[in-house]
Amino acid sequence: MEKDVVVAIGPQSSGIAHVISHVVNELHVPLLSFAATDPSLAALQYPYFLRTTQSDYFQMYAIADLVEYYGWREVIAIFVDDDYGRSGISILGDALAKKRAKISYKAPFPPKSPNTTINDLLVGVNLMESRVYVVHVNPDTGLNIFAEAKSLGMMSSSYVWIATDWLPSYLDSSETVDTDTMNLLQGVIALRHHTPDTDLKKKFTSRWSGLKYKSSASFNSYALYAYDSVWLAARALDTYLKEGGNISFSNDPRLHDTNGSSLHLTSLRIFDGGQQFLQTIFGMNFTGVSGKIQFDKDKNLMDPAYDILNIGGTGSRRIGYWSNHSRLSIISPEILYSKPPNNSTSNQHLYSVIWPGETTATPRGWVFPNNGKPLRIAVPNRVSYKEFVAKDSGPSGVRGYCIDVFEAAINLLPYAVPHTYILYGGGKRNPVYDDLVYSVAANKFDAAVGDITIVTNRTKIVDFTQPYMESGLVVVAPVKELKSSPWAFLKPFTVEMWGLTGGFFLLVGAVVWILEHRINHEFRGPPSQQLITIFWFSFSTMFFSHRENTVSTLGRLVLIIWLFVVLIINSSYTASLTSILTVQQLTSRIEGIDTLISSTEPIGIQDGSFAWNYLIDELNIAASRLVKLKSQADYAIALQRGPSGGGVAAIVDELPYIELFLSSTNCKFRTVGSEFTKSGWGFAFQRDSPLAVDLSTAILQLSENGDLQKIHNKWLTRTECSMQINQVDSNQLSLMSFWGLFLICGIACFIALTIFFCRVICQYRRFSPEAEEGGVEEIDPSRSRRTMRTSSFKNLMGFVDRKEADVKEIIKQRSSDRKRQASHSSDGQSNSPS
Repeated sequence: MEKDVVVAIGPQSSGIAHVISHVVNELHVPLLSFAATDPSLAALQYPYFLRTTQSDYFQMYAIADLVEYYGWREVIAIFVDDDYGRSGISILGDALAKKRAKISYKAPFPPKSPNTTINDLLVGVNLMESRVYVVHVNPDTGLNIFAEAKSLGMMSSSYVWIATDWLPSYLDSSETVDTDTMNLLQGVIALRHHTPDTDLKKKFTSRWSGLKYKSSASFNSYALYAYDSVWLAARALDTYLKEGGNISFSNDPRLHDTNGSSLHLTSLRIFDGGQQFLQTIFGMNFTGVSGKIQFDKDKNLMDPAYDILNIGGTGSRRIGYWSNHSRLSIISPEILYSKPPNNSTSNQHLYSVIWPGETTATPRGWVFPNNGKPLRIAVPNRVSYKEFVAKDSGPSGVRGYCIDVFEAAINLLPYAVPHTYILYGGGKRNPVYDDLVYSVAANKFDAAVGDITIVTNRTKIVDFTQPYMESGLVVVAPVKELKSSPWAFLKPFTVEMWGLTGGFFLLVGAVVWILEHRINHEFRGPPSQQLITIFWFSFSTMFFSHRENTVSTLGRLVLIIWLFVVLIINSSYTASLTSILTVQQLTSRIEGIDTLISSTEPIGIQDGSFAWNYLIDELNIAASRLVKLKSQADYAIALQRGPSGGGVAAIVDELPYIELFLSSTNCKFRTVGSEFTKSGWGFAFQRDSPLAVDLSTAILQLSENGDLQKIHNKWLTRTECSMQINQVDSNQLSLMSFWGLFLICGIACFIALTIFFCRVICQYRRFSPEAEEGGVEEIDPSRSRRTMRTSSFKNLMGFVDRKEADVKEIIKQRSSDRKRQASHSSDGQSNSPS
């Protein structure tokens, strides 16, 4: 740098790049680095630093996508303890956190560490739970890690090794790799910078192979980036000069030599056109042997991509690609760039992998730690409802339904789970379950097994398994039996239903009488007899015992529809009355949780239950109203005493407990209202515990094969009670169930009457003599008009009351008379003299 320099290329390590970046910043000389991948070398801090390779920032996000793709939750990071290693692993931790995964342990080691140091480090990480190792080191010590891992048996099945781009770079630099080295790497996943197979790259490879004097027989991706860096500097300088740029330097008065210094700082000069030349480099856009050379707004190369390799045999095979455009894919990134980005989980694909141990089954990624410590499982030390979980004198120290479910699920796992049960609580009262869950989150226990309800505030701090029992809060209250009433026969229908039904009986009777009166002698007679006929016919249809025959088509149509309605009403009435008279009717003044909320009476809850917080926080019930009950006997005593005797009006508890309580009291109490929360019981584990996922699968298997029900029957056999009280009102039939039938019947009556009256009016017009229309001499027009209206209405009513057969006979006779008169009139005109 003592010479006049306009651009610098290199160096080959991130650590040296940090130092040189400070120098070039002061001298305004762009630094093109083809090998410094440290993400902390940011353009914001080092404006004259330009990375002409890919940043490890993208490589770490590619590894995070791999971890998510295979379903792993934790990894162990093995890295060299320098700027390059620390910065890369820091980015990896951030990337994994976005995938709900994490680095469970960071295992750094100093650069150029001896094999003994590496061996000790690997022995330590092998005692831990995670079996996914990310190796981010320098090539000089990288192979030593795999050699020591091989000697420790850590390259066998169940292990996962992911190496960053240092490993492919080392392998690609050698034309052939010895067999012993390849045997160390079997099953390793590695990432390599993706460089498209363009014609330019092929020509470069051909020319490289033809060189007589070269230090290595092959080259890696960094060699391609170095080659393009030289061309980038040359092209940018050419453009800079063509645009009128000037190469000149000036001294910096701040730089001066100290006594005894050999740095010669005074000889360093500032490039005056450095800022302009830097912008020229940022604006370059060309295709090199490594691919497209163009910088984005963050001064990184555009379109970062990696090849994902699986090392096996004597070489490696590509199982897919990673790009910042579409993440994991088996399609080349160059093809995907022309399509819209698709980062959905279903769109992520890779070819199959041969893992360490020559297995194709994806490793689980974790085991129980080999440190001799069994799983610490907290179990609530209950004093009531011991059928679920309780202290025991047996080897395990606990027993109950929840314990049997957990043991059955553990036995279904494909691996052993050493565990020990630790009782939680003093045994004098039920423990507070929220405190139990917090203890698991605080790492006092590894898990909690028992009747633990899955509620929102608990899921925020621990992971639950699949629920193994459904649960929910219900209300239990004292009930009393309803005595039979002498008016019980009226209860099947509501008042509205009775009124409408009676009205329709009369309506249908009247309609049928109107339709039958003119043609059926059974519907004729004195007014009193006809009125009795209407009532008799109407209500006798209820029992299908009407003796009057219907002869008109319209009358039969209405009657058939009405009889169908009566059939439905009779059947429904009989069924409802039977239920009311034969089923025991119970009632309670407490109708459900709404009644409790609106009242001020005391409410009982189970000691230690989450119901305490739920009723106070969610339903705004005063804490002074809540009474903690410790045992099932306390439940019965408190309910029997009631609020006036120092007891409670009702008890709010979870359904499984209530089922046992009702059974133990010979069904003296009942639940009122419906279940007003829905939840379940599960086993609690620390956050991101992989065991929670595997146990959830095991619980589903227990449910599917029937073992879960068998365990339930073993511990929770009980006397079946009718859980809810029978509401009398719920058995009553209302208009909502029958308005459709009444509507159909009403429409039928309306149509029949309409047709009937249309026929009657037509007959009446034919029946009325034409002579009456103009044969009366009008002396007083207004009086005559009123007289005619009254007379016409009386005539119409009289006409309707006549038998239809008589009307037809009169109409027929009048028609004959008119024909004879017309015949006589025509004969008289023919005989008169002309």
